[in-house]
Amino acid sequence: MKKSIAIDMDQVLADFYSKLRITYNENFGTSFTDEEFLLTTQRDLPREDAKKLFALLNEPDYFRDLDLLDEDAIEVIQELQEHYEIFIATAAMDVPGSFTAKYDWLIKHFPFIKTQNIVFCGNKAVIHADYLIDDSPRQLAAFKGTGLLYSMPYNRAEEGYTRVHNWKEIKEYFIKQLEIV
Repeated sequence: MKKSIAIDMDQVLADFYSKLRITYNENFGTSFTDEEFLLTTQRDLPREDAKKLFALLNEPDYFRDLDLLDEDAIEVIQELQEHYEIFIATAAMDVPGSFTAKYDWLIKHFPFIKTQNIVFCGNKAVIHADYLIDDSPRQLAAFKGTGLLYSMPYNRAEEGYTRVHNWKEIKEYFIKQLEIV
């Protein structure tokens, strides 16, 4: 039986923060760079701005045109699928208006992933995979399997997880896991 890998969507597969930064800058008259915005948390934003931004995220098409975070993701996931059961686990419950756009985005970029392996959830503790690749330490802490932290500026101080920086590193990690078995 194949081991399973659950993969987060936003900031692991899809470049959510670049579009979010552009949206924020356009709507609030700011000029954040990608790096600056990646280090800004929702707690840092004025409450009214955060509410308005959340409403924009719930627009039905907001997530539909995100860029891939790393072009290597498609090829690596296709290769990993030969040895592992692959799931996409996205915390879509945080932005319920995103379901259709996220689904369409995943089908467009990863048509080889079985649709029944796309999981919309909130807390990823409900995911019973062997591995979870996520940028959120909060999600990894709740996960029961082995967590891999996808490195981002906002999680650089986090410790206690295997850190991966790109999809080539992810491929190397999982190829080594096959050699161990």
